[in-house]
Amino acid sequence: MRKYVYICREKARNPNYMERLSSIKELISQGNIEQAIGQLNELLRTDFPHKDEIYYLLGNAYRKQSNWQQAMNNYHCAIELNPQSPALHARQMVVDILNFYNKDMYNQ
Repeated sequence: MRKYVYICREKARNPNYMERLSSIKELISQGNIEQAIGQLNELLRTDFPHKDEIYYLLGNAYRKQSNWQQAMNNYHCAIELNPQSPALHARQMVVDILNFYNKDMYNQ
């Protein structure tokens, strides 16, 4: 609970934080994945707070590109920084997708 309160206070003090992430989420949803990845990588090189959210969004961007390895790597980084990250659920979704994927179907 304490960590959640801290995050909410930090976001309230830094409205640019929410605006920046919101615009990046919009880029991802519109399919501008490369642009979103570029902006997220820029944020990782700064002292931008809550890098777990950045890694989570990077995972989502790579997942949209079907770049499963990069998606998993970024979800893993997000989970290491914040064990309650939504990346935990997203990573499990990717695992389920990859377990369902059957390469032998293409050889028939």
